[in-house]
Amino acid sequence: MSLSQALNNNKPWSDYSDLIERIQFDRETGHIWLDESQMLLLDATVFSDMRKVMVETLGMNGARAVLTRIGYLGGYKMADLARKMHPTKPDSEAFVIGPQLTMITGMAAVNLVNLDMDIESGRFHGEFEILSSYESDSFIKEFGHSDDPVCWHLVGFASGYSSHFMGREIVYRELECRATHDDHRCVIVGKPAEEWPDYQKDANYFEPLNIREEMLDLQDRIAGLKQTIESEQDSAISCGTIGASERFKHAWKMMEKAAESQVTVLILGETGVGKEMFARGLHRCSERSEKPFVAINCAAIPASLIESELFGVEAEAYTGANSSRPGHFERADGGTLFLDEVGELSLQAQASLLRVLQESEVVRVGGGEVRKVDTRLVAATNEDLETAVSEGRFRADLYYRLNIYPVTIPPLRERSEDIPLLADHFLKKYSAQYGKRVKGVSDKAMLMLNYHQWPGNVRELENMIERGVILVDNGGFVGVPHLFASSDVPPSALAREQNRERQRKVANSISNEDWANDLVESGIGMEAVESALINKAMCKANGNVARAARLLGLSRPALAYRLKRSTDLVE
Repeated sequence: MSLSQALNNNKPWSDYSDLIERIQFDRETGHIWLDESQMLLLDATVFSDMRKVMVETLGMNGARAVLTRIGYLGGYKMADLARKMHPTKPDSEAFVIGPQLTMITGMAAVNLVNLDMDIESGRFHGEFEILSSYESDSFIKEFGHSDDPVCWHLVGFASGYSSHFMGREIVYRELECRATHDDHRCVIVGKPAEEWPDYQKDANYFEPLNIREEMLDLQDRIAGLKQTIESEQDSAISCGTIGASERFKHAWKMMEKAAESQVTVLILGETGVGKEMFARGLHRCSERSEKPFVAINCAAIPASLIESELFGVEAEAYTGANSSRPGHFERADGGTLFLDEVGELSLQAQASLLRVLQESEVVRVGGGEVRKVDTRLVAATNEDLETAVSEGRFRADLYYRLNIYPVTIPPLRERSEDIPLLADHFLKKYSAQYGKRVKGVSDKAMLMLNYHQWPGNVRELENMIERGVILVDNGGFVGVPHLFASSDVPPSALAREQNRERQRKVANSISNEDWANDLVESGIGMEAVESALINKAMCKANGNVARAARLLGLSRPALAYRLKRSTDLVE
């Protein structure tokens, strides 16, 4: 049944109760969710004030360009939600989520006049009556009546939503607007771009380039800001490192200064923080960038072979050495040698390494010829070498030689600002590798990434994003299920999700009104209900506060506070 038929049969097409059920309010974090999209609840006057400032700052045409573009991008994203919610329904029935969202947000009441659509053939014609448009009302209040329609954000949303839903450019125009006369309604009509004779007039408002052209008085400031940002991050990005947090920038600034010299660098940090990435970045930004970069993991090479790997071997030096071959120091001659897990070297290998650093020369295993090498050494470890020295596992003289210029890479959990940048980088990398078109990471999935403690640091994030790209459908957003197994979701976030799911099940199985009536008529107070819930959860969790908090959908501090309050009341 089409929407037009549904309307004729008095079917309430504007019934969006199923959409409202997908809206979740997280009282602990203050987030509002519509499925995996994070939403905002704003005072209506904020929108009105924002529009007024835009008009005063950018002029009428500039404000229209910005608001239309914002609406277009919002509608484009919401079309994905519509497809996700109703993947099996007829296109016209799934399409109604767009108008329903307009009503849920309080922007306007929408009545369907006509909708004729067919995705396969590309046919589309939609006409909607807009009642109580907040855009037109706020415009009239601030500026009076207008010669032209003013529901710019709404028109942009409808155009973006329909374009993405149909897979072709659909353009809406407001043919009637309350702001242009004393009528009680606004009317918007949408159809394929080419069916409008002067389509380009509308297209200018959908393209970011044209919006910038409307901001001629701000261009110099925008260019200056862009130059400032690029000057801070350009070298880091070009050299292969990604981050914007203060701790990251401090570490990278240390590497930049080291790149200007020949000093031996010791990179410190937990497993997976990206020590090799920093070493490669230093190499690319140094005068040695045209020469080899050789990276080896000392922990991955047997102790009996480490010296021959590092310094080379002559034929017949030991069983199996059938020919002479250079070691990694010789291979990296003129360039950079990166030794990861340097703390795993044997004491004998440490002595040989110290000699190379001091004399810039190597002698192959089984040979006597001294070979000069010009190799920049970058060492790395996740171990406390000072402790290793005190325990006799690492030579003190080598430690002091390596520790001339230490650089500590902070763990990912201490630079959460870098997570979106890294996630986007890995998303692009693996989308290309697997030949997929992925739109991004959903808002909720990104929040879960920020909740995660990252014991495996950047390497763990990369692996997680790769898994997400593999699992997500082509053209979709990477969501929480693509990134986390249920056991891997950060506990605080998992508890909230489990609590919401329990609430939904309870709502479906019993009448909330009957349940509330029973409690009220029983005379049981709120404190008694809360106490009973807490006691039951603590019993099920065998006294474990953290586990009981997860059962109740609370954080551990929140439950601990309630327990203390209960104790104080008893006393």
